[in-house]
Amino acid sequence: MSKRLGRGLDALIPSLSVSEDDKVVEVPLEQLRPNPYQPRKTFDDDSIRELAESIKQHGVIQPIIVRSVLKGYEIIAGERRYRASSLIGMKTIPAVVRSFSDQQVMEIALIENLQREDLNAIEIAIAYQAIMDKFQLTQEELSLKVGKSRSHIANFLRLLGLPEEIKENVSRGTLSMGHARALAGIKQDKVRKELAQEAVAQEWSVRELEDAIQKLDVRSTEQKVETGKTKTKKRDPYIENIEESLRETFKTTVKIKQQKDKGRIELLYYNKQDLERLLELLERLA
Repeated sequence: MSKRLGRGLDALIPSLSVSEDDKVVEVPLEQLRPNPYQPRKTFDDDSIRELAESIKQHGVIQPIIVRSVLKGYEIIAGERRYRASSLIGMKTIPAVVRSFSDQQVMEIALIENLQREDLNAIEIAIAYQAIMDKFQLTQEELSLKVGKSRSHIANFLRLLGLPEEIKENVSRGTLSMGHARALAGIKQDKVRKELAQEAVAQEWSVRELEDAIQKLDVRSTEQKVETGKTKTKKRDPYIENIEESLRETFKTTVKIKQQKDKGRIELLYYNKQDLERLLELLERLA
């Protein structure tokens, strides 16, 4: 599994690449419809206009990829080129017609946008959940499909449980993925909303939000002690985020054991080959 992570779109779906042997046809724009599985819901108008100007000067250099449907064609890859061409009144666009299943179409749309980092965190989470629901995939199976770790998938899916107003802030970019992950760790929606509002109003960094959450946890623990309830110690969100980052880097379980200002980092391996992989990666990073 680890060797597959991080591979490019063409490596995961080879038939998406266009070669000189492919037959390029001019498809009327009126016969095209967008990919219904496109996870990106918003397109930057300025970038579309810039692309339109480029197409006006040089034409569509890279053909779009489409598949035949009942009435015309469905765009598999190249919706920005389609939108830009429509903007300047083009009648046709160069395209390569391919055969794809619904699952492949969903995977291509998701992976293509992930590689370009065009999606916001909520769009990614919705797309992950849609693929899992439609094709009954586990998080582990989806991680192999999109070249991401299972923990990466799980972190995004957690965001779907956030209140709508927080998800809207993430979609608009007023809250980052880091903010959203920190808020997802809070159980009470009321507290989540209050902290989110404060983070937006005060333009808090992720660390400032995590500090505010930790202060709330400390106060909550103190109140429990005063009322005779069991004292529980909450882990530092900063340490948890570092653990997650290291898990993404090393593709294995990582544990940080902290004692005041010092501690140790443990990397787990499961066989000799896994150990050799970790050692090789550590040598490259040194």
